[in-house]
Amino acid sequence: MRRILFLCLGVALLGVAAPLHAYADSRSDEADQRDKAQADADKKKKEKAKDWDTTPAPLPAVRNAGPCPYVKVLYDAARYVELKGNQEKSEAVGWTGEIQGVRSVCAYRSNEPIKLKIAVDLALGRGPQAVGSSKDYRYWVAVTARNTAVLDKQYFDVVADFKPGEDRMNVSDLLQDIVIPRADSKVSGSNFEVLVGFDVTPDMADFNRMGKRFRENVVASAGPGSAAAQ
Repeated sequence: MRRILFLCLGVALLGVAAPLHAYADSRSDEADQRDKAQADADKKKKEKAKDWDTTPAPLPAVRNAGPCPYVKVLYDAARYVELKGNQEKSEAVGWTGEIQGVRSVCAYRSNEPIKLKIAVDLALGRGPQAVGSSKDYRYWVAVTARNTAVLDKQYFDVVADFKPGEDRMNVSDLLQDIVIPRADSKVSGSNFEVLVGFDVTPDMADFNRMGKRFRENVVASAGPGSAAAQ
């Protein structure tokens, strides 16, 4: 009798095993589909990130005899904003630019001059009053004895060609020929400062100094379509 019961139990388990196996296969297929969908999404995300990645390449590290000069952007000349008729409103904006950062390396030894490589990262824009699709932006690099006199100043140009429908672009301009003479081997790079800025008008410098930026005016009394600078 015991053997018959075991046999009946075995048959019953076989009857349950088939649906369980089919259910397991179904769950496995669903998991495979989810994994494939996730892999496709990750691939598209990486491709999109690659297309939109504007991170500039790092400058090569250089070994030198002492500290490098301090390189920074002059606040009053950090932005270039053209305003038609000097009207401080968004619809009057022409060509714009902003120096978003500077990166530098230097090299010197013994009593040799300091040789600098500088990468200037620029964000350039085309406002509603900009005429044409191309703009020459001029900026300068000034070498100073730290906190005192300007020793030398050079000007550089960046040409921005905007595609149809494009109103902004990022550019990284690499300068490889900045040379600072030294009196002797005791003069280190820390005695110098390098400033970078746009070639701006006095009005542009005042606009930058005030820290003004544009935003849509949401005050009801100002009327529709109005804008203000802040």
